[in-house]
Amino acid sequence: MIDWTIIKILSWTESYFKDHWVDSPRLTAEILLAYCLGIGRLDLYLQHDRPLQKNELSDFKRIIKRRIGNEPVAYITGEKGFFDSDFEVASGVLIPRPDTETIVEAALMVLNRPPESNDPKTVLELGTGSGAIVVSLAKARPDHRYFASDISPAALSMARKNAERIAGDTIGFFQGAWFSSLKRQVTFDLIVSNPPYIPVNDIQHLQPEIREFEPLLALDGGRDGLDSFRSILSSAHYYLVPGGTLLLEMGFDQREGLNGLFEQYPHYASIDFIKDLAGHDRVALIKK
Repeated sequence: MIDWTIIKILSWTESYFKDHWVDSPRLTAEILLAYCLGIGRLDLYLQHDRPLQKNELSDFKRIIKRRIGNEPVAYITGEKGFFDSDFEVASGVLIPRPDTETIVEAALMVLNRPPESNDPKTVLELGTGSGAIVVSLAKARPDHRYFASDISPAALSMARKNAERIAGDTIGFFQGAWFSSLKRQVTFDLIVSNPPYIPVNDIQHLQPEIREFEPLLALDGGRDGLDSFRSILSSAHYYLVPGGTLLLEMGFDQREGLNGLFEQYPHYASIDFIKDLAGHDRVALIKK
């Protein structure tokens, strides 16, 4: 009978994941085993010769089966690191991506500009999901006022939990599709959004972890991937102060499409594009 120590089960799991084409097999094995045992990844190596108990092996076997079934690691562990915080996530809520940190950095650049007055800026996030963007902003710059919306009750519930744990009770959340819950008299200095932007026919070609588990509502951008941008651009100018900024995360190949949409709306003064760490156009910065 094999004495399944931590290091032995790690090595076996890494090999098993490789055989089943799991991305980053060693890292995934470490994250899932540390989660199962309730310890840190470093502790796996500090306790490398510790044998696993029968119930621990059974629990880890169930976790391995979930990952082999394409369930994302973040849904299994219930959290995902983003910017400088760990966010709770669950089925029905889009998992935050490293690429999305680009829009947080762009928003902080806007918020860090010398103010024209001493009044705090007002910031709105549309389609907040787990709250990763707005919560990261509120944590970094708590001197401003933050609001966020989502059409999904499940997403809003998760965003509120993350906000209370990471940034305190500093963000106003409300339910609705884009601007549907707002009166025209309400305006913001900065509006940010990571809307659905994947062309509907491309969704079937996504990794199974995404297409089988993550919410379609947060992925489907319509026939050309630009439907959400059309909805936002057609109304955002009503809710931006003069000279206000709209930041939109986009697909790496959507610059031409966003430029075309921008030209259809004379309410906006300029559009610029910000690249992510991979050198891809990732954020459209639009000024009213």
